[in-house]
This record gives sequence, structure tokens and C-alpha cells, in this order.
Amino acid sequence: MRLGFFLPQIGPLAGPVNLTHVAARAEEVGYDSLWTTERLLFPLETTAPYPVGDGTIPEVYKTVLDPLDALAFVAAQTSRIALGTSILNLPWYNPVLIARRLTSLDVLSSGRLRVGFGIGWSPEEYQAAGVSWSNRGRRFEEALRLIKLIWTADPVEFEGAFYRVPRASIGLKPVQTPHPPVYLAAYAPAALERVAANSNGWNPVGIPLAGIAEMWRGIRSSAEAAGRDPRELQLIVRANIELTSEPLGEGRTEFTGSVAELTDDFARTAEIGADELIIDPTFDPSVHSVDDLFVRLESFKAAHTRLAMGAPA
Repeated sequence: MRLGFFLPQIGPLAGPVNLTHVAARAEEVGYDSLWTTERLLFPLETTAPYPVGDGTIPEVYKTVLDPLDALAFVAAQTSRIALGTSILNLPWYNPVLIARRLTSLDVLSSGRLRVGFGIGWSPEEYQAAGVSWSNRGRRFEEALRLIKLIWTADPVEFEGAFYRVPRASIGLKPVQTPHPPVYLAAYAPAALERVAANSNGWNPVGIPLAGIAEMWRGIRSSAEAAGRDPRELQLIVRANIELTSEPLGEGRTEFTGSVAELTDDFARTAEIGADELIIDPTFDPSVHSVDDLFVRLESFKAAHTRLAMGAPA
């Protein structure tokens, strides 16, 4: 199981110095990937609760660096580590323009890009983006088809319900062939079918590990029914971690607790078949500085190494 870490792209620590330090340290100690996420605004009045926890929108969302700009910034300062989005809310974007940005990032990083797409949960963000909330699923599917076409075809020609591209040559193409891996964040039945049919894998967050395991079995079964080899799909689990100095004991929430307790969660994540675990400390209330991020970077990498070697936590 690979190991990824979230960049300080959101909240009070977001900024160029901390991005540089975290990216460099993660690559130095042997992480496989670095990730960013998407937030457009912090609605002061919302019609939809936040989908994780008690429904309260985290305060850290009031300060956000653009996810792709943050990745481009650290791409120039790293050489090996993969760079991913978890996730971009695809319906907000013109697919031709976002395809060009993603291609540019794959080229400039020498083929290190990994793309997570989703639909999002906030009607207020859709309103601000100028995109209809009611047809977001159909818009998502069409945009994804067009992006893959731009990445793989020459010339490109497309006629859809939302987007039209006249016959044209669109280059450059991504370094990775046929294109960078595309992971989907999905939870509803129709969205899980998209994962099975049209992606390279699933990128869940905020679901208990037992639920992830059950839903992952369904995705793999649907992929096989659609004529795909389910072994080609990858499970990329994102964990919102909270590290405590003392064990929390029975009844704790997964990915909260001491290093030993979190290591047990990492082991169970591997057991359910995850190909990668992304550690996200963005919402950890005990993170106040880049040094706190370094503690987590190094502790969790050491725990991951022990697990890989079969040593006790």
C-alpha cells in the first residue's frame, strides 16, 4: 500500500513557505504522493450540511489556495513524488480548459499527475461557479468523456448536450499514456457505477473502513459485469486524521488517536485492499505549525514502513 500526504493548501498554514517545506520533507522521507483538494468558498448560510461529521463546515475552508496552482508550485521543487487532486469538482470547469491545465501539469512534472474528480456537495459553490446544480451528474459524465478524448485523440471533435468542440488539433498530450490516472470520489449508486465503468479507481473519504470494503466489492463486481478487469481499478483511501498524545481506547473514531491506534487503522486499510492511503491532517485541531505537520509526516511514514516489513506497530 502506497502512502500519500496532503499539502498545507487550506487553512492558516496555507502558503508558499509551508508548501515548500512539506513537499520537500515528504519526498525526502519516502512518501509516494502529495495531494490537494477543492473548496471555492465558505457559505455563511448553507442549504446543505457538510457531508462529514456533524454537518458543520470546517473553519479552515475560509482560506484556500487553488489546488492546481499549489501542485504546480511544488512540482517545480520536487522530482519523484506523485502529485494528485482529491478532488476537483469537475462540473465547475470548462472541460477543454481544465484538460489543458491538467495536461500542462503532467508535462511540467514529467508525468507525475494523478487526477481525482468529484461532484461536490455545496449548492452555494455551484451558484458561485455559475453552473446548474440540477444537472451536475450529466454534466460531469460529459465533461469526463471530453477530457479523455482531448487527452487521447488527434484531431478532436465533440458534440454533446453541454459542450461542443469543432474538429481541431489540441496539443500537447499528457506524458502518461493513455492519460493520467483518473480517480472518482463517489458515494451514490449512480456515481459508483461511474467509478466501475469510467475511471482508474475510487477515492473515498469519511466512510468507515467496513463500509468502504463493502462498497469496493460492489464497484469491482460492477466493473467485471461491464467487461472490465476489476484488478485494474485502484482503491485510494483518504483519511482525515487526528493525532492525540494519549490513546483514545474503545469507541474512538477511525483515524483518530495515538500513533499506535492510527497504525492499526492503516493496517486495516491495507487489509481491505487499498492501494494507497492518503493522510490528510487539514482538520486535526492539534496542528498549529509546520513542525506539527513534520511530526505527522515522519511518524506515519515510520509506521507505514513497519507495517510493510511486517513488524509490530
